[in-house]
Amino acid sequence: MNKPELLQQIIARLTHDLELFLSAAKTAHRAATHEESVPDNKYDTLALEASYVAQGQANRAQDIKRSLDLYKQLPLASDAKVIRLTSMVTIEDDDGNRRELFIGPAEGGLKIRGSRTEITVITPVSPLGRELLGKSRGDTVEIEAGPNVIGYEIVAVG
Repeated sequence: MNKPELLQQIIARLTHDLELFLSAAKTAHRAATHEESVPDNKYDTLALEASYVAQGQANRAQDIKRSLDLYKQLPLASDAKVIRLTSMVTIEDDDGNRRELFIGPAEGGLKIRGSRTEITVITPVSPLGRELLGKSRGDTVEIEAGPNVIGYEIVAVG
């Protein structure tokens, strides 16, 4: 999958997620304000709990909207040898396991299924993203994962 296709899939996924969270927020808001949610006594917290859920859903929708706006305006860097924002990177661990990554401005952890592999979005502020920035094909990086240190070799940059 090339970068423009990946970017369109990220935008499509975020658009879908935004619609989902907006709908969930509206549903939770209706539950919080429904006449049957009026508390019977001071221990009845159903309406309060529903309002917390509605607020959480609305907050997540706002986060997704900001991310969606970032991706819609994201200029894709031309293929370069040095890893930077919008680079596609393939890394390999010591056991030969490969991971396909896209360095994006937001929504780290988002996974997009390609025709051959799964591509994971990581951000420059993540530990792995921070280590990869400025590196090139053939370089190695090490990431602390709890008490363990995991080494990766950069096998491709696009």
